[in-house]
Amino acid sequence: MKTIEIVVSPTGETRLETRGFAGAECRDASSFLEKALGARTAERLTDEFHQTTVLPQTIEERS
Repeated sequence: MKTIEIVVSPTGETRLETRGFAGAECRDASSFLEKALGARTAERLTDEFHQTTVLPQTIEERS
């Protein structure tokens, strides 16, 4: 399941956490939130970011 969690600290600092996205999909999905929340001050990439998206393939049988 793909989720974006917004964490707001008691001091008002915000943090976006994405889960279930492969590769840079997370950046595309959360870009509208980053624009709304302001400038990014730090970034920590997860293992999911370094995964590649695997697309399903169709295998055709030849007679």
